[in-house]
Amino acid sequence: MRPAEPPTLQAAGRRLEAFGRRIHARRKALKISAVTTAEAAGMSRMTLHRIERGEPSVTMGAYMNALAALGLDVELVAPDDRSASEVAAPASARTPAQTVRVADFAQLRRLAWQLPSTAELTPEEAWGTYERNWRHADPSALQDNERQLLAELARTLGRKPLDV
Repeated sequence: MRPAEPPTLQAAGRRLEAFGRRIHARRKALKISAVTTAEAAGMSRMTLHRIERGEPSVTMGAYMNALAALGLDVELVAPDDRSASEVAAPASARTPAQTVRVADFAQLRRLAWQLPSTAELTPEEAWGTYERNWRHADPSALQDNERQLLAELARTLGRKPLDV
């Protein structure tokens, strides 16, 4: 038996559905099965499918776990906090064009085990993967190219460097 759906405004419901579609599209783009994603997120396949449909009765924690399993994150931004250029420019224009190939970095591959080795992440996705999963990394095993990547990501994204 499913829990009763909380009351939502129509606009919020449409946004949740769009959010779910984007999560689904990301999983498909990465060619990861629903079962693998659900296991990585610590949930049932049915809960993942409910998230991908944007159901409001699913907990925020479950949504966040699904996002993390797919190398995604969310940021809360008030409409007034965004500059006019951010609003006008699509997300792809606001982020660096280069990508980080998972297979090129041993610790990243270890932290992003659920992704295919051919997966390419945006700098933000790569940083988010390192940051969320750093407790599972082995800093002593970092090679020079991965140390350089971490330093460059921290500098480019304006983040505090990880303890390497």
